[in-house]
Amino acid sequence: MTTYIDVSDVSKRFTLRHNRSLKELAVAAIRGRDLGDTFLALEDVSFEVSEGETVALLGFNGSGKSTLLKLISGVLKPDVGSIRTRGRVAGLIEVGAGFHPDLTGRENVYLNGAILGMTEAQISASFDDIVAFSEIERFIDTEVKFYSSGMFLRLAFSVAVHSDPEVFLIDEILAVGDEPFQRKCLDRIRSLKAEGRTLVIVSHDLDMVAKLCDRGILLERGKMVDDSDATAVVARMRGEGA
Repeated sequence: MTTYIDVSDVSKRFTLRHNRSLKELAVAAIRGRDLGDTFLALEDVSFEVSEGETVALLGFNGSGKSTLLKLISGVLKPDVGSIRTRGRVAGLIEVGAGFHPDLTGRENVYLNGAILGMTEAQISASFDDIVAFSEIERFIDTEVKFYSSGMFLRLAFSVAVHSDPEVFLIDEILAVGDEPFQRKCLDRIRSLKAEGRTLVIVSHDLDMVAKLCDRGILLERGKMVDDSDATAVVARMRGEGA
């Protein structure tokens, strides 16, 4: 099968900067020193995702799964290794990511759609469906800085799923919003899976992961420790979390 995501020997390190006085920062700059501590978020991670697979990135808090998803989306770049993707990639990584607060919902639909690779004609053709799915018709011409996080989610998710992605990335963002809309989102994700789209999901909802995903990739402190059937990885997590 065609490989849609290729993660090869990826490592990512962050610098944790502590509060320092202006004098300390100035002296450090002159001496060429870095006052921050480094944190290895991911270490030597490799895997492939084939066309049509639904894969969960699993792990307890701080394991590196959200960092890995951001690397796949292109929001972050790896320090070591490489990540290659095939086709149009749409992601829900953070609430309101790619939205401009001073633009209206309507304007942000066009902006976000363009970021996801849609043409203006494609966005216009899908606009009514995008707004209807989001259920925020009354506020579509309101500046999004006045939106709640739930309204951000509705519009961001709707634009992403209507961008016709080959690869769809989803973080814990589905935990935001009311229960009926969460169910609506999950139904749409199931439809994307049935259509043969490639999905990568970060979620703490282990029951949903076991039912929806084919594979589970388990991370512990930035290292990949398992890559197997989703139900087996979920069972392992539940055993370790007991």
